[in-house]
Amino acid sequence: MKVTRMSMFSGKIHTLEIEVTQEQLDELNSPNRRLIQEIVPNLTPDEREYLMTGVTKEEWDAEFGGEKEEE
Repeated sequence: MKVTRMSMFSGKIHTLEIEVTQEQLDELNSPNRRLIQEIVPNLTPDEREYLMTGVTKEEWDAEFGGEKEEE
């Protein structure tokens, strides 16, 4: 399903194709919902972040850097 969100970081509108149902999205927007990991366990952490905040992986990496480098 195509999901459109506004990024909390940039204010830009993004649309991503995410494997989620309307029922799952409805629960995510419910005030008495379960944890997002329980609602959409099939999604990656980046996809779950996008659903919660509208922040894409690219924006997150630009703001906080990519994966940690080993020291």
